[in-house]
Amino acid sequence: MARVLIVGCGKIGFGLATALSCSGHSVTGLKRTPLAVPPPFPLRLSDITRPLSSASIPTDYELVVFVVSADSRQHEQYQALYETGLHNVLHHFADVGATPSFLMVSSTSVYGQNGGEWVDEASPTQPASATAEWLVKAEQRLWQAGERNCVVRFSGIYGPGRDWLLRRAAAGEAIQRDPPSYTNRIHQDDCVAVLLFLIGKMLDGTKLDPCYVASDNDPAPLWDVMTWIAAQFGYPPPQALPSATGVPQNKRCNNARLNALGYRWLYPSYKDGYLPPYSA
Repeated sequence: MARVLIVGCGKIGFGLATALSCSGHSVTGLKRTPLAVPPPFPLRLSDITRPLSSASIPTDYELVVFVVSADSRQHEQYQALYETGLHNVLHHFADVGATPSFLMVSSTSVYGQNGGEWVDEASPTQPASATAEWLVKAEQRLWQAGERNCVVRFSGIYGPGRDWLLRRAAAGEAIQRDPPSYTNRIHQDDCVAVLLFLIGKMLDGTKLDPCYVASDNDPAPLWDVMTWIAAQFGYPPPQALPSATGVPQNKRCNNARLNALGYRWLYPSYKDGYLPPYSA
């Protein structure tokens, strides 16, 4: 069993730490503020935007999972976490010569492609926002720190407590139909399961690629998704926005590399993840 440090214990980090702990791994969580209930694993309180104290945070971990989340979409929040915070965590181990492997959660927002293109790990990152730019810089910094380090890029996360599309469907929001605007999703249970899957590969010595796109098997036009959700939940069908040329179409995320590694999806499509009843 391995010693694992989970940096960030939000919903996904907490679920990951709990699952690893239940599997017999020695897990420590790192979080800036206390949890509402005592966790089933040791939790250390620390703000990674400040230099970490070696006296309070051990360095004898085999694996560090960096799964932080910003409090807002302000680029200053992303800079604090993904530049200053990641720098502090990496240097905490480097200063004592410790060399754990790192697994970092990033986002498919690093792809700014907006014409319905397919993107995968070989596609150029074209961040269209300051927040995505900080993610790209953090990925590069992580890879520079060690050849075993790995990045997983999640697409739009949904699940209990993440009901953005349901609220839009319930409100009868008008949707772009022509040309199609694509949506890429991953259920939060799959987020935890993907991380567990990659961690298992890392710990058994499998040589991973530097990066994996984690998005379900069904990137689909938003019109199709919202029409299906409305029918399932008894909402009025969406109205179509007037057709137009040159409007954004987002991109389509290709998960073939993760699938080829052997991952099996809990929710392969929105039609699996959004079935009622949906606990929001």
